Amino acid sequence: MDYVIPAPPVPAVPVRGGGLFPVRRIFCVGRNYAAHAREMGHDPDREPPFFFTKPADAIVTGGADMPYPTATKDLHHEVELVVAIGTGGVDIPTSSAQRHIWGYAVGLDMTRRDVQGEAKKLGRPWDMGKGFDLSAPIGELVPVGETGILTKGPIRLVVNGGERQTGDLSDLIWTVDEVISALSRLVRLEPGDLIFTGTPEGVAAVQPGDVLEGSIAGLPPLKTKITA
Repeated sequence: MDYVIPAPPVPAVPVRGGGLFPVRRIFCVGRNYAAHAREMGHDPDREPPFFFTKPADAIVTGGADMPYPTATKDLHHEVELVVAIGTGGVDIPTSSAQRHIWGYAVGLDMTRRDVQGEAKKLGRPWDMGKGFDLSAPIGELVPVGETGILTKGPIRLVVNGGERQTGDLSDLIWTVDEVISALSRLVRLEPGDLIFTGTPEGVAAVQPGDVLEGSIAGLPPLKTKITA
């Protein structure tokens, strides 16, 4: 095919043991842990799940540094279980959602909280609070055949050696199966899609020089440093 400009590279996440997982789209679930919903001022009683997106090339891989973004003075961390989709589908029943999972990773949904908050206050989309450049650090993916289906296990974020966020995957308001099913009723899921499944309580601001270390249920840890 004769493109009129050079074709952009395909974003990809390293897989534990070798290989790359090409990223098609990134979907994120909002407020999927009750304690986090409360700390953000919302009712956690299983409101219907809602979703927002990040660009595929927002990923930061290999333990690389994350530069502090422009246009914010309040950059927040949100550690999350990331689910990689290996088999596509639409209107996926909850009972069969697990067969669409390729694997799992630890991810960070980095957020310009002040930008997001101002957009919410004005009733505007808050894409630029979430979907900015390099806003999705992610660790190595592990195939589901090596981990089994993850429904419980600790999720934790440490900043500069001190614990900031802690919880358990069993605390999810909407399970991973339910999230996949709900999202597939809105869009057709395809191989290469990533789903960030929500963050536990304890979100807070970070500054240049801070080192973030995320861990979930035995998955390869995620580490990144915020640079100026």
